[in-house]
Amino acid sequence: MSTTGGAAGATGSAGSTESRPSGRGRRVILWRHGQTSWNVDRRFQGTTDVELTETGVAQARRAARLLASLRPDAIVASDLQRAADTAAELAALTGLDVTHEEGLRETYAGVWQGLTHDEIIARYGEEYAAWKRGEPVRRGGGELETEVAERAAPVVLRHAEKLPEDGTLVVVSHGGTIRTTIGRLLGLDSRHWESLGGLSNCCWSVLGEGARGWRLLEHNAGTLPEPVLGDDD
Repeated sequence: MSTTGGAAGATGSAGSTESRPSGRGRRVILWRHGQTSWNVDRRFQGTTDVELTETGVAQARRAARLLASLRPDAIVASDLQRAADTAAELAALTGLDVTHEEGLRETYAGVWQGLTHDEIIARYGEEYAAWKRGEPVRRGGGELETEVAERAAPVVLRHAEKLPEDGTLVVVSHGGTIRTTIGRLLGLDSRHWESLGGLSNCCWSVLGEGARGWRLLEHNAGTLPEPVLGDDD
């Protein structure tokens, strides 16, 4: 898999047929929200409703211009403000309505929420280490990663099923929720979800519908994805 897509033609017309080849199957783009002040401080947000920074708004506008050229058919987003405002930038360019879903919220992490990374390590170091080892941990007394996937993945599938043939769904959510959802949709054991690297602010991953289920086509991309040309396409 590639970590970035092709930059060439990234600002092409949203009506271009070249950006939407026929016969490729349905596609789901999982797009992380733009930067917040808590991201900058490395402060665990979870379900806390934190707004985008000015940089985050600019990131959303830039990414929206790229994603609009892929001619999405539908947009669904977490109802937390940082995701909703990110989705609104794409909606403004495409004219699509945004469906807001509570099931796409970030992981609820109880007492971890509002703490910085260093504070979590200092106060809950063993719990943090167990989570990083892939053990089922209720971080801060909150949700298990599998519980996040159980509420988020069905939301994505429900909206994907409504797509036309070769249609594209954009899902605007949060880093942890996107990672666990990808893991569930790919059929990976939950112990291995950590092997999926995190998403940078306003970057996205692309799942494509294949003969044996969903495939990860792009991960942590910040430019337009290019088709895979070769023996493994």
